[in-house]
Amino acid sequence: MILCSSCRILFLGLLLMVASSWVLDRCEGNGEFGFEFHHRFSDQVVGVLPGDGLPNRNSLKYYRVMAHRDRLIRGRRLASEDQSLVTFSDGNETVRVDNLGFLHYANVSVGTPSDWFLVALDTGSDLFWLPCDCTNCVRELKASGGSGLNLNIYSPNASSTSSKVPCNSSLCTRGDRCASPQSNCPYQIRYLSNGTSSTGVLVEDVLHLISNDKNSKAIPARVTLGCGQVQTGVFHDGAAPNGLFGLGLEDISVPSVLAKEGIAANSFSMCFGKDGAGRISFGDKGSVDQRETPLNIIQPHPTYNITVTQITVGGNTGDLEFDAVFDSGTSFTYLTSEAYTLISESFNSLALDKRYQTDDPEFPFEYCYALSPNKDSFQYPAVNLTMKGGSSYPVYHPLVLIPMKNVDVYCLAILKIEDISIIGQNFMTGYRVVFDREKLILGWKEADCYTGETSARTLPSNRSSSSARPPASSFEPEATNIPSQRPSSSTSSSSYSLSISLSFIYFFSILAIL
Repeated sequence: MILCSSCRILFLGLLLMVASSWVLDRCEGNGEFGFEFHHRFSDQVVGVLPGDGLPNRNSLKYYRVMAHRDRLIRGRRLASEDQSLVTFSDGNETVRVDNLGFLHYANVSVGTPSDWFLVALDTGSDLFWLPCDCTNCVRELKASGGSGLNLNIYSPNASSTSSKVPCNSSLCTRGDRCASPQSNCPYQIRYLSNGTSSTGVLVEDVLHLISNDKNSKAIPARVTLGCGQVQTGVFHDGAAPNGLFGLGLEDISVPSVLAKEGIAANSFSMCFGKDGAGRISFGDKGSVDQRETPLNIIQPHPTYNITVTQITVGGNTGDLEFDAVFDSGTSFTYLTSEAYTLISESFNSLALDKRYQTDDPEFPFEYCYALSPNKDSFQYPAVNLTMKGGSSYPVYHPLVLIPMKNVDVYCLAILKIEDISIIGQNFMTGYRVVFDREKLILGWKEADCYTGETSARTLPSNRSSSSARPPASSFEPEATNIPSQRPSSSTSSSSYSLSISLSFIYFFSILAIL
């Protein structure tokens, strides 16, 4: 099937952006290597991956679907057929949530000769696997109108640099399934979503990276990956149609293998921009002026778990200790009951705008506030987390703005969860988050994801009405202007300056009021 011209342009644009962004901002230790990634709802990914009636980004339907997706993908509910469909009350419109897949995607190059693969990134799992020598893999992404994009399927036999991983390898955890020590090591990964798995054999091959030196030297990094012969559940429905890039803490993950091979330090960073684009850098150990907190390594399944010791909202500070997982694959932040109540009720007591009340059961957020029609800016209580060790973590993007039929509202974008708190992508936006697996610390620093540098510019609080407005597809303009001097825990409020037109809200500045 021939790929439509618009899909081909969008996909080639994604490939060009990824290829142009291999070079990163700093080089230290054994070197740094990385690539750009894109949000599932970015124009680049929407133009490539299928989706059944995706809602407009930043609409009420968008936020409801993404909250539902968080629960489905992260296994907070069983992924039954009924729960994987979201039908809206204003008509017969239905979105199949499991088709949305993971939050972030990147193009990687593997093998000799090399082939590209559009993989999903996941800090919540470990194995890097690709669809491989399979009969029921997703081989084509169908776009609207019947056109499609053919996907590459990995084959060890087609790559001159591939080799099998034997059953006596230290990375083989299923040796009991082997006929002999020299047999190919089998694997099976079961994910939290009901009925979702990847099964196959482990192989070694080359992941093509580019170094951050003036010559942009190509580095053929040998890594262990899964030759995924059978995918089930949401993978087969399109959640990760061309592979999954696990970034977890186990020895089999790509960061661990790069460190073992002496290619990069056992640390990586992810920088989350406001427009859906970001950057991952292997070997990034952060900077001397970053803030840090220790990781809690909890066996047998370690995650990027940290401890929060204090919450400050505006001028209200509450001492509350709880653990939370930093998970880049979750859209919003989920807090257990006590932490959720502390933040939301403190925020509500200090909010200056009228509480928005709705009896709509589809509304995803509990604490929302109506904006007056004549307002071009508003203030809200600043949110700050204090981590174990005393470092502060100001939350720069705790809100979402939603255009409703008769009023525009802003909501505190946190949700309640029963088991363990999750710091989602919305609380990470504007930071370069460093996952230092060698020192077992998590670091963070305000960053401009587009130049790799911390911005030193501070935004003005009031802009002229003649300022150019961004297109409707832009999440927030001037993504490079992230102030480096942010509010301390004593700062009581922040303000948004807005331009409102045709019920769409465009952010023009974010300023801490001291």
